[in-house]
Amino acid sequence: MERAALAVVREPTVLIVVPVHNEERDLERGVRRLRAYLDACFPFHTTVTIADNASTDATSEIGSRLAEEIDGVRYMRISDRRRGRALAAAWLISRADVLACVNVDLSADLSALLPLVAPLISGHSDLATGRRRAAGARAGRGIWPRLVARCYIAILRMALGARFKDPRCSLKAIRREAAHRLIPEVEDRDRFFDTELLVLAERAGLRIQEVPIDREMDPDFDTTLEDIAGVWRLMRRRRDSRLKVMTADGA
Repeated sequence: MERAALAVVREPTVLIVVPVHNEERDLERGVRRLRAYLDACFPFHTTVTIADNASTDATSEIGSRLAEEIDGVRYMRISDRRRGRALAAAWLISRADVLACVNVDLSADLSALLPLVAPLISGHSDLATGRRRAAGARAGRGIWPRLVARCYIAILRMALGARFKDPRCSLKAIRREAAHRLIPEVEDRDRFFDTELLVLAERAGLRIQEVPIDREMDPDFDTTLEDIAGVWRLMRRRRDSRLKVMTADGA
């Protein structure tokens, strides 16, 4: 009975991963600002993990020092520079209830962190993502990046039936159980990791929460070809799965 009572009142835990590759200029400022915000404004027990994607500059030295100097900050190094690989590695070894990620430049408004993770902690949603173009979000963006982003979303809708609006937003969170279910199925371990994770979550019937955020927009066209290749791969994967089902039914 006592153990059951303790399980009910246990404080929820959150892991926030900061994936970095050669970020010696922004790392210390970003991590100190993030940790200070969490200590002052965040109601849950939170750990910040610096996930170093095979940096070749002073990122590793800075990250290791920050982990020694600041409570609630950890450092891990991955011998792979791909962003999705760092997130997968850090998320899958964590025992936190909710797993999140932010960019080291903290370009997304930190006030969005609480509405991002709260629905996951309450059990209302399984995965949450920032939505830069949502009503209530303010963001500066040029015409060309906006056009590219809209075309990309249109392709996702037509090709994959996706309903989410902003897969490229770096601000995301997922319940640990959902992460362990989905991540082994995600084939991409680079920039398409986020989109594929959302697509697989929708296909699995998981509940996705989109949170409007304030953000200075980054150009979207730098990974467009990689993203289109990822969409094509998911289309083929979906088709192959349907063919297997049809074959099995006809056997």
